[in-house]
Amino acid sequence: MPSGPTGHAGELRLTLVTSAPVTAPVPQLVARSVEIPDPGPLLSLLPDTSPYAWVRGGQGLVGWGEAARVETSGAHRFAELEAWWRTLINTAVVRDEVQLPGSGPVAFGSFTFDDEPGTSTLVLPETIVGHRDGRWWVTTVSVAGNLPPLPTLPSATSVRRPGAISFADGQLTGADWEIVVASAVDRINAGELEKVVLARDLVAESPHPIDTRWPLRRLGEHYSRCWTFSVDGLLGATPELLVRRERGLVTSRVLAGTIRRTHDDVHDLALAASLARSSKDLEEHEFAVRSVADALAPYCSSMNVPETPFVLHLSNVMHLATDVTGVASGQASSLAMAAALHPSAAVGGTPTDRAIELIRELEGLDRGRYAAPIGWIDSAGDGEWGIALRCAQLDPSDPTRMRLFAGCGIVAGSNPAEELAESAAKLIPMRDALVR
Repeated sequence: MPSGPTGHAGELRLTLVTSAPVTAPVPQLVARSVEIPDPGPLLSLLPDTSPYAWVRGGQGLVGWGEAARVETSGAHRFAELEAWWRTLINTAVVRDEVQLPGSGPVAFGSFTFDDEPGTSTLVLPETIVGHRDGRWWVTTVSVAGNLPPLPTLPSATSVRRPGAISFADGQLTGADWEIVVASAVDRINAGELEKVVLARDLVAESPHPIDTRWPLRRLGEHYSRCWTFSVDGLLGATPELLVRRERGLVTSRVLAGTIRRTHDDVHDLALAASLARSSKDLEEHEFAVRSVADALAPYCSSMNVPETPFVLHLSNVMHLATDVTGVASGQASSLAMAAALHPSAAVGGTPTDRAIELIRELEGLDRGRYAAPIGWIDSAGDGEWGIALRCAQLDPSDPTRMRLFAGCGIVAGSNPAEELAESAAKLIPMRDALVR
């Protein structure tokens, strides 16, 4: 089978979707992008199998089909997948009439939170449709060595409601998870670390296979300020942009510190003010911002790190938020920057190594690709990578089941019952997307 670069820590597996024998050399990649009229909402174009999506406010990218795929695991998963992508792109023939970030060949990617277990993936779809600033385009990809024909884009299709969804505790009950949080607070107060992020899961079951386009459309409608994503059955709407690299500019949105909305405007304004003054939440936020700024510094010639956060208002919660920006100093790709940032204090803790050890010890949960980088990279290395939050994973062996995830930053002042309530608020987007 054709193979990409390998590392000693993981096994790299490359699948090329082609009619050629698997023993043949890697075929020539040919891609072209052309502008098209408005085809309608991006998320409405997706087929019912293996949809890929990265959409915010109606703009972004969707894709389907697979021209090429690579999978790996282990500590070197980011470097291995980027090396594969560079090799593929360096030998590609690209006709790009659009010349925007995201035009030309684009790989959608999703990574595991931890080195083991699980598989991290980059996928190059056969068809990619993009929308940005009033321009729409389609990219077609061929691995047969000749220019691919322009596709006939599908019309918006109806999708099947999931039916009567039932929810059940995942690895831990709420009460048991509170005990885990209390243990973490004790360890923090003992001076072992400053912060740790603990996650919990919820299992959703449907009477028939779940059409993932249903929750994707609901998330896109109700959380338009978030990045709605879908890669290999992992879907959600994340409010947190891990990193964007675009023509030399670097951006990262850091979220840490959360309060639930009441949908009473006056009360919510008061809650936002209390969040902005909360010493516990400000401390948690400072850890997260510091970890992002330190990780991006080697890649930037200059950086702007605001001294105080703003309050980001979403449909169900409010977050303390800070946008860290910089000017790239070299050729490092968006994926390389995402690798340097993961795991940030917002999803791991501080100090990172000790926090990850405590997560492994206390959490009792296989996070899979929850709270890890998910997004896309183009042929120039530009791209956007979010953190897979407010999300669910379709069970690959049982399409009637999904695992929903939520996590909370635990610091010295954390109250287990309040953290459980916060986690419940963070589960609302996916719960509502399935049942509405």
